Amino acid sequence: MKSIFRKKICNKINSITYLLFGITIYSGYFSLNKYRKLKKDWKQFLSQKEKSNLNTLFRVKKFYPYYEDVVDNAGISKGAYFFQDIYVAQRIYLNNPVRHMDVGSRIDGFVAHVASYRKIDVLDIRPLNSDIPNVHFIQCDIMELNDMFVNSTDSISCLHALEHFGLGRYGDKICFEGYLIGFNNITKMLKKNGKFYFSVPMGEQRVEFHGQRVFSMKYLLELIQPHYHIDYFSYVDDKGDFYPRQKLNLESIDDNYKCNYGCAIFELTKL
Repeated sequence: MKSIFRKKICNKINSITYLLFGITIYSGYFSLNKYRKLKKDWKQFLSQKEKSNLNTLFRVKKFYPYYEDVVDNAGISKGAYFFQDIYVAQRIYLNNPVRHMDVGSRIDGFVAHVASYRKIDVLDIRPLNSDIPNVHFIQCDIMELNDMFVNSTDSISCLHALEHFGLGRYGDKICFEGYLIGFNNITKMLKKNGKFYFSVPMGEQRVEFHGQRVFSMKYLLELIQPHYHIDYFSYVDDKGDFYPRQKLNLESIDDNYKCNYGCAIFELTKL
């Protein structure tokens, strides 16, 4: 507990020193603090090397110490992207659609998860210069929907992407109603009774130009309900904790599930 508390303090100091002087001091402090342990480990390693029959197989070329990994967790297992990507990929696996298409979600997260067990068509305004097994990539702008995509799939996803439409962040044209055009076009792409997996930032409704929009739960429901039945609602809160399959109630809707910048995650069926 002491090391974690100390690390938090050093991170705060780092933020201040970086802003004032453009440098951080955490690594240096932590290195000095752990120097004795490192020296002991190094001597033990060299002693074992000398006694080993494999001594000549590995030459020690450089000294490359890491101090922070010992107090870190095993990996990142929090946050909107982590939970939405794995949760929705699992839901698609269970629902097993004939065709799944994705619009603008993370290639190195959600798309990779789905591509590990099935084919997926990926649409994005930016190019993709990698040939990925099970991924069929199509570069296009969903705000200008080609007729070939209308009524073309029984399953589609758009995870943490719609909030960017029309803000120019990814090279798209500036369009104040870009999110609405994108939402309506995705709906056109989906067949009746098809599944839509949808997530956006949730909190007090606002635009943070040109990063993203944040949507209130009340407005999201107004956007969704004329076109879809809500099968499941889940969310990730401001702390990065995941709450699957939550009930929709007026009090929580009004306060956006106590989120300022959370993530609302919907599994929807087209009416």
